[in-house]
Amino acid sequence: MNPEVIKLVLAIVDEIPAGRVATYGQIARLIGRPKNARLVGKILSQSEYYGGKHPCHRVVNAAGRLAPGWEEQAHLLWAEGVDLKANGCVNLKHYQWES
Repeated sequence: MNPEVIKLVLAIVDEIPAGRVATYGQIARLIGRPKNARLVGKILSQSEYYGGKHPCHRVVNAAGRLAPGWEEQAHLLWAEGVDLKANGCVNLKHYQWES
C-alpha cells in the first residue's frame, strides 16, 4: 500500500470527533479516491502497524454497520455517546460527522 495514502486516511480518521462516525466511503472521497472504500477498510484494519492510536472505532460502513468480529467497537462508541439502533447499526442521520 502507498504510504502517502495510509497517512492521508489516518490523518482524516484522527479528525473525527468523539461522538461522531464517518463511513469508509466518506473517507475515500475525502482523500480523493471515491472508489476506494475497501482500501480505507484495509488500512484501518492494519492501523496498529502504522504507529499511534487512531480512533478507527469511529468508522462504519455506508449502512452504519460496525466492523465484523470487533466486539469492542460498540463499547467504544457507546462510551462516546453514540447509541446503536436495535439492529446494531449507527444512525448515520444523527451521528455522521459532517466533514
